[in-house]
Amino acid sequence: MENRIFHNLREEEASSLKDYINLIKLNIIPILLISLTGLIVSVIYAYKAIDIYSSTTVIKLQKPSGSILNSPLIPEFNDWGSDRFIANEIEILKSYRMKEIVAYALIDSFHAINNPNSFYLLIEKPEDTFGKTNDITPKSVIELISLVNNATIEQKRGLDIVEITAESPSPFEAALIANTYASNYEKLNLRYERQQLITVKNFLEKQREEKLNDLVQSEENFKSFQEKGGIVAIDEQARALIDVITDFQSQRDATQIELVIAEKSLEQYKEELARQNPTIAQYIESYAKEPRIKRLQENISLLESQRDLALANTQGAMRRKELVDDFDSRINDLKVTLDEQLSVYKASIFASTPEELKELSLKVLEEEIKKVTFKSKYENLDNIVNRYEKRFNELPRQTIDYARYQRELTAYEKLYLLVEEKYQEALINEQSTPGNVLIIDRAIPPLNPSKPNRMMIIIVGLILGVGMGLTFAFVKNYFDNTVKTPEDIQNNKLNVLAWVPQIDTIDNNKDFEFIVAKKPDSIHSEAFRALRTRIQFSRVKENPIKTILVTSSAPKEGKTFVAVNTAGSFAQANKKTIIVDCDLRKPRLHSIFKIQRFPGFSDYFFGQASLEEIIHSSEVPNLSYITSGTIPPNPSEILSSDQMEAFIQRINSVFDVVIFDSPPIIAVTDSEILSRLVDATILVVSANQTEIELMRKSSEMINHEKNSFIGVLLNNFSYKSGYGSYYKYYYYYSQGGNGSTKRKIKV
Repeated sequence: MENRIFHNLREEEASSLKDYINLIKLNIIPILLISLTGLIVSVIYAYKAIDIYSSTTVIKLQKPSGSILNSPLIPEFNDWGSDRFIANEIEILKSYRMKEIVAYALIDSFHAINNPNSFYLLIEKPEDTFGKTNDITPKSVIELISLVNNATIEQKRGLDIVEITAESPSPFEAALIANTYASNYEKLNLRYERQQLITVKNFLEKQREEKLNDLVQSEENFKSFQEKGGIVAIDEQARALIDVITDFQSQRDATQIELVIAEKSLEQYKEELARQNPTIAQYIESYAKEPRIKRLQENISLLESQRDLALANTQGAMRRKELVDDFDSRINDLKVTLDEQLSVYKASIFASTPEELKELSLKVLEEEIKKVTFKSKYENLDNIVNRYEKRFNELPRQTIDYARYQRELTAYEKLYLLVEEKYQEALINEQSTPGNVLIIDRAIPPLNPSKPNRMMIIIVGLILGVGMGLTFAFVKNYFDNTVKTPEDIQNNKLNVLAWVPQIDTIDNNKDFEFIVAKKPDSIHSEAFRALRTRIQFSRVKENPIKTILVTSSAPKEGKTFVAVNTAGSFAQANKKTIIVDCDLRKPRLHSIFKIQRFPGFSDYFFGQASLEEIIHSSEVPNLSYITSGTIPPNPSEILSSDQMEAFIQRINSVFDVVIFDSPPIIAVTDSEILSRLVDATILVVSANQTEIELMRKSSEMINHEKNSFIGVLLNNFSYKSGYGSYYKYYYYYSQGGNGSTKRKIKV
């Protein structure tokens, strides 16, 4: 049982494959034409396609490690989030702002190079310039942004390498676009990385100019005071007081500058953090202002101020050293405690902050702590300066004026030197802060184009052409509901009597319509001999078939052609045969035999001619025919009359085989009437013309209780495409085994 099922499945697969092959053979001409069209189009396109050059810039992205003057807050976490960072940088590369910067840079490069022949995509309508290169201008920024948008930005899998690839018909332009993209991204990235340092540097630069002006003005004031006759010297006690006040005032002013720098840095960090997560900024600020932290910072600042006072007031080196060591020890203990507490807070912040905000959050915390520290230190120093100011104001008036000018001069000198030092440090810090972009390979103009791959275009065009041809064939077959092969007839449970090959010469030569007489050795004549044999064996010998009706579903399906050649085939078998044209609406039999239509069948019925007068002999021995005669107004009444039955009996007694050619059965009822009067009925269908539904409906109409319907004949069938082996073997045997013939009919 299993073997039988497997065998049936194999037969179904083979049958399906055969159907596909036959379908391709039937549509081989349109498939070849469509494939050839696809090939020609692809060849033309490949020939006319413009060469495209591709150039690539390779850059390396890495997380910034910060300035060489600053170490990271928590080094062990420095490499976290590298993949996310690179993804963010790629998005910046693809941003509209970046493309706009590149567009402006390309316009500048166009004007700087001043060689329009090196450009193709950047220039505006080069075909309208008629060789006047002086009139060539670059495209607008919007158009160039769209051009830059075509650049490819890809990260190499698993690496920190990003490739920027540009394409252009000009190799120089392709390299220029890729390099411009990479260079401007490098500058933008560096500007982002140094943004906070630039802000501090600009502030210090402004302070530097102001303090220098103050110093110059102070020198002028002191010089003017001396020129007016002021005192040129003061006592040791006043000088010591001035030195102390000057030192503390310089420290206070320097601390104020540090405080402003910390505030500006903190402001920038907070703005960046607030854009990403406002809640975290407030959370970190609460840590920095935590009472215990603040108390430790205030105590450290207070002890540092007291240490400085001790150094200024204590007499004796030994005594000062003891006091300084004591203060330093206490300050160090407080700093250790503060560092421990800060470590706990930093770890807590680091653990509760999203990965991409950890580094920024720690920077905010650091600046918050600096701000609180400098603020506390400034307040303590300001109090000390105020106390010494009271003592200073107790000096004699002239001494006070002299001391004030000297104090201002000294204070401005120290402050300017401090600001200058900070400015230089900020400048070095800015220049030493690297970006996270390193251009590894700059794009160079390629020597050979990367596109188009002309051979690939031709191959793809051919494949697409073949695919479209096959698609056309299958789609056409899917929507085509006509009869194509004998299998289509058998699948509708109808008997296939025979199939007649297509004769292309019929349309141009009417002589070949009676092909059994004109070409008795042709494959078509053999088909009618096969039809004759199957008609003879469709009934038992005791009840042989003598009267045969030939009809079709619709006009122009070849029923008259089949009727005439079937009759000729019987005549060639020494059967006394007659064919009667019962198509009393659009008769054709007379045109095949090239005589007048009347007198004929209808004239006999109306008594205008005798039976002997309407019977004509043909060129084929044993074959006679009766034309339709005058077309009557009531064909159906004639065919259904008793006189018709009498006519059939009379003519049947004279001839061995009587064949009736009738009108299409779907159009009129004539054929259905005749099918009840004859021994056998043949339905003719035309390949690729007769609809399957019409064939099915026609067979139902003639398959009645008389049981005269014996099968279907398939006309105009293509042997070569569907049944090539039959075609080959027929010619082999029909020519005595030598496979040659004088003339073959085109089929």
